Amino acid sequence: MFITIPTKYNLMSIRPYELQQMQALPLELKILKTRRRIDEWYNHFNGAVSISFSGGIDSTVLLDIVRERYPNIEAIFFDTGLEYPELKKFVKSFPNVRILKPKIGFKEVLETYGYPVVSKRISRFIRDVKDTKGNNLNVVNLRLTGYNQNGVYCPSMIIPKKWMFLLNAPFKISEKCCDVMKKEPAKRYLKESNKVTMTGEMADDSLFRYRSYLARGCNGFTGEVKSTPLGFWKQQDVLEYLYTRELPYAEVYGEVKFINGSYCLTGEKHTGCMFCMFGIHMEKGENRFQRMQYTHPKHYNFCMDVLKIDKVLDYLSIPY
Repeated sequence: MFITIPTKYNLMSIRPYELQQMQALPLELKILKTRRRIDEWYNHFNGAVSISFSGGIDSTVLLDIVRERYPNIEAIFFDTGLEYPELKKFVKSFPNVRILKPKIGFKEVLETYGYPVVSKRISRFIRDVKDTKGNNLNVVNLRLTGYNQNGVYCPSMIIPKKWMFLLNAPFKISEKCCDVMKKEPAKRYLKESNKVTMTGEMADDSLFRYRSYLARGCNGFTGEVKSTPLGFWKQQDVLEYLYTRELPYAEVYGEVKFINGSYCLTGEKHTGCMFCMFGIHMEKGENRFQRMQYTHPKHYNFCMDVLKIDKVLDYLSIPY
């Protein structure tokens, strides 16, 4: 697709304090700004756009705002087999949703590439060192010592000491699952449909998304062509939107309640891939697998008996 970028959209990068100012805006002003970003994106591509709709609360809010203005816009759902069944059921209750599937299942992904542990960054670093098919010695040295091929020390490129033991893990480790299960079907869809997407991602989600937002803003017309109209929202804004508008959402989240001046969920707080182990070491109290044991016992048994996730959690000393 050939893209011509209007001057008024060719924005400079966002400064951190500018993002902080936008994040501090009241919800109603954020909604107005989001509508404007949606209109810019929709009009620039003459309506050849779609929404990535996972069934999570962020994309539910985005879908609601977008379809208020453009009711016939298509939503796309990635049916990887890793979603909470409540999310899939919720997604199917909406009209005009296209369901996309990966070419291979998660079990084959784990066997071929490895298990996702700790974070995408750490998993990638471990894979860089353990990949026996064509290791780049400069990359291996960078991951182990922090020094690049020019002798410059890059502390953010080294495997942290506390995760070095993963190099001896008796199983493969990789961040490739997302590429295979979601990114490949997305690229295939965009090529076949000739559409561009909007997602419910926010800068507040992770360091990677924070940096991406600072570089791109809500709408990226160069480099990675991508729109994140909720980019400057925070999780409290999403919950406030659900609560004040009584917007239906997937039941796996429980209820939204307003307690001591803030909104909170009584169910799951994050509903990414059910079997993913990214960030589990940071969870306090019952972790996702411990909850899964009684909320979704069939999925739990599949994790432990078929995917052998128990051996990974044992190696990480994480209860399940």
